[in-house]
Amino acid sequence: MALTLYVDTARWRAHQQNVFQQFPGIVPVCKGNGYGFGHERLAEETARLGADTLAVGTTYEAARMKDFFSGDLLVLTPFRRGEEPVPLPDRVVRSVSSVDGVYALVNARVVIEVMSSMKRHGIAEEELPKLHAAIENVRLEGFAIHLPLDRTDGLDSVEEVIGWMDRLRAARLPLHTMFVSHLKAEDLGRLRRQFPQTRFRARIGTRLWLGDHDSTEYRGSVLDVIRVAKGDRFGYRQQKAASDGHLVVVAGGTSHGVGLEAPKALHGVMPRAKGVARAGLATVNRNLSPFFWAGKQRWFAEPPHMQVSILFVPGDVAPPQVGDELVAHLRHTTTQVDRTVDREEP
Repeated sequence: MALTLYVDTARWRAHQQNVFQQFPGIVPVCKGNGYGFGHERLAEETARLGADTLAVGTTYEAARMKDFFSGDLLVLTPFRRGEEPVPLPDRVVRSVSSVDGVYALVNARVVIEVMSSMKRHGIAEEELPKLHAAIENVRLEGFAIHLPLDRTDGLDSVEEVIGWMDRLRAARLPLHTMFVSHLKAEDLGRLRRQFPQTRFRARIGTRLWLGDHDSTEYRGSVLDVIRVAKGDRFGYRQQKAASDGHLVVVAGGTSHGVGLEAPKALHGVMPRAKGVARAGLATVNRNLSPFFWAGKQRWFAEPPHMQVSILFVPGDVAPPQVGDELVAHLRHTTTQVDRTVDREEP
């Protein structure tokens, strides 16, 4: 009995191929929990695609992934002087976002991140002249720019990249390779036409692995079904059942990421109103679970446990049976499954 990620493998890989063809020179990204699939699986898929480089989040991830992927590994978290040393092979490329960081990585392979409108990290324009001396003692793999997902200011992402290309060229820095994030295929086409001597490489994770939502599905196995009457006490906190119904114990708890949710940026009146409504219900211990039964999203009977969740199914709905599986809508990047099952075409 498990929380399972089912994958329509043929459809999932067809989507990967489509993205791979749209973005020549793509650098697949595998970080965090491996987008719900795990590091080893995504390393295998990256090799299957024929990509020569795989991007990871941290040096610790690179240390694990080196045993699963034989190509280059690009660490996205920028190097900082004084960080804990992690033994890594020469095929690991470090991102750097400061002149000091470049000086500290003598003989290393580096990608230098420039400061974008994300304002997260990167070399500032006024620091570019200092890079001439700094890059003499490293193996420069290229520059990189990480762009925001939403452009609420109306600015053009391509124009932002062009602006940085012009600054780097004016500073007489090498422009043989530029790594980019969050650009469309047509955007890259514009950049390639304007800068034919530069190789643009898109770092892509979510669009590559999770772009076809219908190719994956989470399901939790039903472990127990217990009838309760109105007023019966149950659970860790011995709450009273608000009405007759059934408690459904399903695989998937906090250790799997069930009940955990990343904060969302809300835009518009309706999403904000729904957010306020959910917060109000939560104050009286009413929280919707990610599990569905009989066409509806079911309420948690109490907060999820470590490995299971307890749902409440009202008395006028036929309950599931032990061994049934309930569909769950879970966020891939915060979910750890017990198993992944490939559904191959017959």
